[in-house]
Amino acid sequence: MNNTESVLSKYRRIAVVGLSPSPLRDALGVARFLVEMGYDVVGVNPMYDDIPGFDVFPTLADMPEPPEIVDIFRRNPGPHVDEAIAVGAKAVWMQFGVIDEAAAERAAAAGLDVVMDRCPKVEYTRHFGRTPLPAL
Repeated sequence: MNNTESVLSKYRRIAVVGLSPSPLRDALGVARFLVEMGYDVVGVNPMYDDIPGFDVFPTLADMPEPPEIVDIFRRNPGPHVDEAIAVGAKAVWMQFGVIDEAAAERAAAAGLDVVMDRCPKVEYTRHFGRTPLPAL
């Protein structure tokens, strides 16, 4: 678990669960950063259908193509981890303070890469600086 450099290098299609249009929410800043670094980012939030700069879906299952990484900004990640497994995601990423050992074990058992209690913006900067990765 928590092989952040590998996950950020292997995958480019990210669903941000809990994306909000509020600039006060970390999810929006992280999503914008990931777009700047060359990732294809969509939002998942049943409360919003329009967040400027992002396609937004009520659930992961509503996405036309499954995400590779499911980045979870919700306090109860378990249902989102289970949905990530069901839609065929390659990795689940639980943000700072989002910890669910049982959900992480389910994801790992299903073959997903698991990152927990980390932020992709922080980890990306730590591994790669602020330079976009080359195209895959």
